[in-house]
Amino acid sequence: MATFVFAANDLVTAFTASITKAGGAATVLGSLQELPAKIKEGWPDARRVADFIHGDSNTNASLLKEPALLDLVVLKGQLGVAENGAIWLTDKDCVERVLPFITQHLVLVIDEQTLVGNMHQAYGIMGKQNPDYGVFIAGPSKTADIEQSLVIGAHGPRSLQVFICT
Repeated sequence: MATFVFAANDLVTAFTASITKAGGAATVLGSLQELPAKIKEGWPDARRVADFIHGDSNTNASLLKEPALLDLVVLKGQLGVAENGAIWLTDKDCVERVLPFITQHLVLVIDEQTLVGNMHQAYGIMGKQNPDYGVFIAGPSKTADIEQSLVIGAHGPRSLQVFICT
């Protein structure tokens, strides 16, 4: 079988460039302890926040009864792909399958060590898993019509912020 090598030496830089090109944003964090302050700074008006990084005890369970009203969802991704800025989530990461798609703003957190160069490497890792559900997310929701009018957030989150923990 052929082996495909991703040429970038710096996966964080390549991943950040890819996610930015897809309409999202990526920020490197020194530690996970920085995350709550970054969330408050980035979304000061967010009132209905479902944060599953710090355990689901950090999220009011009643918020999940009406997920369409969520302002912000914070989830942990299993791996990131530098060549296209995609983040892999399974059913366990999503908590509820609808959460990464119905919120107004999505925050995904990944560990720097989980970055891979390309989809071939990602599938090599994922092949060992057997989730009931999985999805790659790369950027916020986008759509365009025949007149080439781009709409961000038409069918899902209006923004995607990825935090990379070193």
